Amino acid sequence: MSSIKLGKTIDEILIGDSASFSKTISETDIYLFAGITGDFNPMHVNEEFAKKTMFGTRIAHGGIATSLIAPVLGTKLPGLGTVAIAMSVRYRAPVFPGDTITATATVVEKFEEKNRIRMEMSWVNQDGTEVALGEGTVMPPKAEYKQMVGLE
Repeated sequence: MSSIKLGKTIDEILIGDSASFSKTISETDIYLFAGITGDFNPMHVNEEFAKKTMFGTRIAHGGIATSLIAPVLGTKLPGLGTVAIAMSVRYRAPVFPGDTITATATVVEKFEEKNRIRMEMSWVNQDGTEVALGEGTVMPPKAEYKQMVGLE
């Protein structure tokens, strides 16, 4: 028996199911993200430039915060074996270095015939400020796949 446990199948998921992941955005996260993506916008990496912006200091890349939905979908709900199909996000407030962001996904609709679920997604900081909101569609692992690869 493998120690790997795939995520919930569509039959195991209920409307209203929810999961979250939290992380504090560090200086290292910002510089690594800039290096990975090539986005060296001075608003993110140059404090002197950022002081002159409407935020008065550097802000984290929006993609850092919204990427925190990945561990929710890939390890919690539905979990391992989930495939992301689509996601839309609206940014609502800046994320600053040192902010703790909680990403949450909640199941709002199931399309059993297509093995898809639609989820509302939100990202809030440590003060409860919503920094982003969105929705996504994912494909949870199928029961047959679990059996086929010997994980159940």
